[in-house]
Amino acid sequence: MSRIFTVSFASVYPLYVTKVEKKGRTKAELDQVIEWLTGYDADTVKRHLDAETTFEDFFAGAHLNPNASSITGVVCGVRVEHIDDPLMQQIRYLDKLVDELAKGKPMNKILRA
Repeated sequence: MSRIFTVSFASVYPLYVTKVEKKGRTKAELDQVIEWLTGYDADTVKRHLDAETTFEDFFAGAHLNPNASSITGVVCGVRVEHIDDPLMQQIRYLDKLVDELAKGKPMNKILRA
């Protein structure tokens, strides 16, 4: 079991916010990306942040977007589409979407519209 599974989503979320804001994107856009991937609305995300939910529990209750499998590319030197562990793949999907947001990719492409 990877250590990231037990890390709280609340401890990583501010890092995501900082990353996207440094590149001129907004917290609202980050939240939109999270909602698209997980199906969580803003209130549900806030509850997970307040409860300091682990990534394992955060994704356990998520209803992953059916188009999530179209997320491809490299995160931490590993192609996300080749990750065998479903939870690790979901975490890396989120990382990849945050990277795309920070790199200025258009929102409709990030959300696979």
